[in-house]
Amino acid sequence: MYPSMTRPSLPPLHALLALAVVAVWGTNFVVIRWALDDLPPLTFAALRFTFALLPAVFFLKRPKVPWWNLALYGVLIGVGQFGLLYIAMTHWISPGLASLVVQIQAFFTVGFAMMLAGEKIRRFQIAALGLAAGGLVWLMAHTSADATPLGLALVVGAALGWAGGNTVARTAGPVNMLAYVVWSSLFAAPPLFALAFVFEGWPAVSQGIANADLGTWACVLWQSVGNTIFGYASWAWLLARHPAATIAPLSLLVPVFGMGASALLLGEPLAPWKLTAAVLVLGGLALNTLYPAWERRRAAAA
Repeated sequence: MYPSMTRPSLPPLHALLALAVVAVWGTNFVVIRWALDDLPPLTFAALRFTFALLPAVFFLKRPKVPWWNLALYGVLIGVGQFGLLYIAMTHWISPGLASLVVQIQAFFTVGFAMMLAGEKIRRFQIAALGLAAGGLVWLMAHTSADATPLGLALVVGAALGWAGGNTVARTAGPVNMLAYVVWSSLFAAPPLFALAFVFEGWPAVSQGIANADLGTWACVLWQSVGNTIFGYASWAWLLARHPAATIAPLSLLVPVFGMGASALLLGEPLAPWKLTAAVLVLGGLALNTLYPAWERRRAAAA
């Protein structure tokens, strides 16, 4: 048993570390929007995974998983999640709403587990999915420049890629997740560069890189070092010392930081219809995340 397994609350420093991680992950959507002013989306994604790979790959031992597993995870997360997300955020969805919609990956992950592992859906999961789906329908009913149909479709595709990556990672078993993400970047960057050359063209790729200033490169490093090195390493460190039921619910704060940062730093309006959608989606995510822990506590107290 971990030292803190019997204590549901986090020590103050651990709580601050968890808050810092979700703050980095949430505000990251604003950082993406800034970088996309200079870099084409697929080029930006390719650079993100290049710097996630280098130089960390020389200091982290390759996880003992098959190469195909690393490759499939790298393609699903690199091209499927971030490639589609960056494309969506160029013109078709606002950072705040992107940070919210992409969280439906949790339901896709559950769905994949049911299909591949034979897990059965439970009533609370149906209710949670209904709430989140209601939020998406509400967004589609209020499409605007902040959330176009294409933008929503691309982010839902990104959520599918993320969920697929989660499913592949589960088959890898207990591994060093930071090393796993770093080594899988070996298979994310090359296809992203190839797609960038095909769809964006060498002139756009070279011009974007040449025109990138220090602020843009800082955004790229925020993606690579902040999200990958700091985020994954810190989250894994916390999960190694506390029950998942204590740490996992904190990820619900990611879209809160995402929408808040977008409003404060980019002036994205938080219209009532956006807040209604956020309440529905986050309500579904909260029910899906928190109900099992509540159920276990109730059974233990009986």
